[in-house]
Amino acid sequence: MGFVSLNCGGTGNFTDELGLQWSSDEFLTYGETASISVSNETRKQYMTLRHFPADSRKYCYKLNVVSRTRYLIRATFLYGNFDDNNVYPKFDISFGATHWSTIVISDANTIEKVELIFLATSPTVSVCLSNATTGQPFISTLELRQFNGSIYYTLFEERYYLGVSARINFGADSEAAVRYPDDPFDRIWESDSVKKANYLVDVAAGTQKVSTDQPIDIGGSNERPPQKVMQTAVVGTNGSLTYRLNLDGFPGNGWAFTYFAEIEDLAPEESRKFRLVLPDHPDLSKPVVNIQENAQGKYRVYEPGYPNISLPFVLSFRFGKTSDSSKGPLLNAMEVCKYLEKNDGSLDGAVMANMITPYSSADWAQEGGDPCLPVPWSWVGCNSDIQPRIVSIHLSSKNLTGNIPSDLTKLSGLVELWLDGNSLTGPIPDLTGCVNLKIIHLENNRLTGELPSSLVNLPNLKELYVQNNMLSGRVPSGLLSKDLALNYSGNINLHEEGGKGKHLTIIIGSSVGAAILLIATILSCLMLRKGKKKHEPEQFHHSLPTQSQRRPSSMSNNPSEAAHCFTTAEIEEATNNFEKKIGSGGFGVVYYGKMKDGKEIAVKVLINNSFQGKREFSNEVTLLSRIHHRNLVQFLGYCQEEGRSMLIYEFMHNGTLKEHLYGPLTRDHGISWIKRLEIAEDAAKELMSGQEAISNENFGVNCRNIVQWAKLHIESGDIQRIIDPSLRNDYDIQSMWKIAEKALNCVQPHGHMRPSISEVLKEIQDAILIEKEVMVLREGNSDEMSRQSVNSSLNPNSLDLVGPDNYLSLDDTIARPAAR
Repeated sequence: MGFVSLNCGGTGNFTDELGLQWSSDEFLTYGETASISVSNETRKQYMTLRHFPADSRKYCYKLNVVSRTRYLIRATFLYGNFDDNNVYPKFDISFGATHWSTIVISDANTIEKVELIFLATSPTVSVCLSNATTGQPFISTLELRQFNGSIYYTLFEERYYLGVSARINFGADSEAAVRYPDDPFDRIWESDSVKKANYLVDVAAGTQKVSTDQPIDIGGSNERPPQKVMQTAVVGTNGSLTYRLNLDGFPGNGWAFTYFAEIEDLAPEESRKFRLVLPDHPDLSKPVVNIQENAQGKYRVYEPGYPNISLPFVLSFRFGKTSDSSKGPLLNAMEVCKYLEKNDGSLDGAVMANMITPYSSADWAQEGGDPCLPVPWSWVGCNSDIQPRIVSIHLSSKNLTGNIPSDLTKLSGLVELWLDGNSLTGPIPDLTGCVNLKIIHLENNRLTGELPSSLVNLPNLKELYVQNNMLSGRVPSGLLSKDLALNYSGNINLHEEGGKGKHLTIIIGSSVGAAILLIATILSCLMLRKGKKKHEPEQFHHSLPTQSQRRPSSMSNNPSEAAHCFTTAEIEEATNNFEKKIGSGGFGVVYYGKMKDGKEIAVKVLINNSFQGKREFSNEVTLLSRIHHRNLVQFLGYCQEEGRSMLIYEFMHNGTLKEHLYGPLTRDHGISWIKRLEIAEDAAKELMSGQEAISNENFGVNCRNIVQWAKLHIESGDIQRIIDPSLRNDYDIQSMWKIAEKALNCVQPHGHMRPSISEVLKEIQDAILIEKEVMVLREGNSDEMSRQSVNSSLNPNSLDLVGPDNYLSLDDTIARPAAR
């Protein structure tokens, strides 16, 4: 049957109520198992799980597949508070070197599921968990389902996977999903009766469910939806079917297909004709669907769709009947997948796979997946290229035997090689292919033969340790003359030219030099530290940023400039004893000032209860010192003396942000929505460079009230009530929804429930992409890819899009879906 069902963390094998055979993942040598109990969940596979440390490693499952065969792979996650911490985990799952999804647990008792459709190109595939930002990575089940024939064939499958975003059974008679044995491929068809946020909302009045017991002929369908799914449908009795739902992973290019079968008995004079209506895709509304005619009969599947279409994050669609139709539209099922571009992984992947084959039973050789992506193996270092190179190997004291692997010589990017403390035998291979090698540690092995003269040809070599082996012959003179830390002691038959006894001089000289440098460095640090104590205010000695502590920002005009500590006398002189008040708020009062050098400043004098003591003020100064950005007022320094806490900024002549958004400075040309997004994007990038967490703990009462007001409207689907009217509808509602929903996540009450700044940045960038697409479409300048996506993917006569001639025509040099 081509099924693999792993009960992660479980023991033994069993067959479930569906007839699926489950096996344990006891073959894994890492991770720990846990038992959980969740109310209303009685399936055995969800009573256990396997969890892994929240460290820098990845933890992989390797599955055997048949090459050139298509599969669906599914991973599920039921937290169940297995760690008794009530900290909702968040971590990444990858398919080989490709980032598949970020798993975000938001409820301890809800199963999270991700699915991927792929064409196998090798005998094995790896699924890896890594990069936990909260909690621990864990997994409940891992399922592999083999497809037959051309199911889910796409022109892009060599370069792209299909990430399943929606698979819906319309007209379902219950909330239960349809799967095996009703679907022989065990796809999970979600019921349209399930109620959850932003899932099949905005349903048109007059939508009714219909069903039949008659068998459905699915022979004409490429994807072969199950009969049970095709025996139910929804009908728009008032003339239309409308729905809105969020598509995980979008906006982007996707694969979208609908499934129709006429399951109502129409009288001879009755007809059912309708069109699909998609916002921003008017050309897609031209073809007319006549199910009975297109499928060539009743109770037969008709499967129109788009093998490459650009879709938004919030998908709204409508089927509307034509004027000459007596019956409203009908819909049985639909599937939407997102094209996920493959990452080919490290350029050294094949070499490393060959290298570890002789050690396949060793723990260190079982980490699986790509050696570099999404994170490197624990004993490997990689560079940051898109297709990374191996730059270091650390296999000290790993009980290695036999010869040094010859594949090592193919690692052209290798900089450090640590194989010391093993039982390696045989000669040292020619390493001149590793032109970047700087450090070689082969000491304390059983290596024989000569010290290769080819080592002289390594231009960057700085350390060569081969002591305590069984090497013989003479040390190449070129090595002795290099600026090199060299130790070959303990090889009684290895000598320098001209005699014995000199084999430690270079290393001893290097050690003495290093010791002197270390002592000098320590003394310098001590002297610098003593000097600083004389000038820094005592209360900030360990907390406020200094020149050496600040992280430079790529967005800063003066990245190396640290926050300055002003004296009260300087501030009083600059403000003329706080003469000119220019603003105020819950934080305190702002005064205008001018320094001796003519620089104009704004001084924020904080009221006593603005911050809770020295530590909070120190944290605020630290944060402000890290953030430098063209859209943020420059922070110049601080002052805390005589019971006063002050923050000093540059003075801005052009008014406040509020005045530019709503005040007289708008002059009927306020800041556009896309400009606001771009400002937010830049600010998010700066926050990310400082690794700042999103926090709402210092929100004031007014801000919390605004949040509650906005949340009420967003969750009820009435986003228009919170949109700034000055934008005058000059925005795309999809991007607005994207930002609104992410904003709600940012104000969750607990830190582990809030997104990282990198996630926020991605959502902002996706929203900008949506706006730019809309701008191009409005200007009538959409690119050739967009035109082909509509014109080439569509047969206007029958809406039958699955034939090879109807696929999107692509540049042969890239063969990929359009980047939108």
